[in-house]
Amino acid sequence: MNQIIEEVAHHIYRIIIPLPRSPLKFLNSYLIRGDRRFLLVDTGMNRNECLSVMTSSLKKLGVNLESTDFFITHLHADHLGLAGILATGLSKVYFNEIEARMKSTTQEETKLRRERIFRNFLSHGFPSDELRESEAKHPGRRYGGNTSINYFIVRDNDQIEIGDYCFRCIQTPGHSPGHCCLYEANEKIFISGDHILFDITPNITYWEELDNSLKHYLTNLEKIYDLDVRLVLPGHRNLMNNHRRRIKELEDHHTNRLNEVIFALEDDAKTAFQIAPYITWDIVHRSWEQFPLQQKWFAFGETLAHLNYLEAEGRVQSKKKNGKLIFSLI
Repeated sequence: MNQIIEEVAHHIYRIIIPLPRSPLKFLNSYLIRGDRRFLLVDTGMNRNECLSVMTSSLKKLGVNLESTDFFITHLHADHLGLAGILATGLSKVYFNEIEARMKSTTQEETKLRRERIFRNFLSHGFPSDELRESEAKHPGRRYGGNTSINYFIVRDNDQIEIGDYCFRCIQTPGHSPGHCCLYEANEKIFISGDHILFDITPNITYWEELDNSLKHYLTNLEKIYDLDVRLVLPGHRNLMNNHRRRIKELEDHHTNRLNEVIFALEDDAKTAFQIAPYITWDIVHRSWEQFPLQQKWFAFGETLAHLNYLEAEGRVQSKKKNGKLIFSLI
């Protein structure tokens, strides 16, 4: 990857931040140059490989961090991780309310939340030894950043003015509990975070803070369908501009995945972990057993989100059997 900085619109620069050993490959961070201040959208993971590229790129662009504010689309480590290092006492760090609250919990509250998720995943069939190892290696724990940040809370339809631009905040929960995008109506620019990606599909997983995350995600795809957009700036991979066509593709993708879950249950009831191997995953491995452990975590979470959706729609049901939650068709 030779091009690290690219001006994608007037005074908007894409900074490509590497994500080593991640199937995501890299993060698209966006630097918006104003008259007296800068706005940086998303930051990369809290790891040296990301920090080195970010700091050298900002230097090349002539950015003064004391004159820089930050907008974080959502709490994942690849988007939030460096914010606590880059932000100064003069910076505003714009962030959605629910995820700011999640990131501001005490160590004890964080520990209790992880224990609840651990017990929940065990109840859905995830093997205990694999679960412990996967949890320990989770990028959110390793590269999420531990610096306390005084977030500046933004809500739906709040506006952020920077230079020639006036961005409107659009909340789009689904990929995460409080995911937030930016839309500039005059220039028809949509900064989509991980709500819309073009080369890959956003991971829609289970969240205890967001009931039926897939339902929220699909609803919020429709929320932005009618926006007049000429340029989409996604959080990962390539930039493309037909957001309506991509929304239809994403909806079809999840319809197919829901059908695969139904197919998995046609012969017998199963746990979420037993259903996951029936799903078509974009990972090159011969069998579910050969999946990288961290990718099993993400695939399992996505399977569970689809099961929650189907259960809410009255198409599947769950019951406890030998301490596990078993799903079956209705």
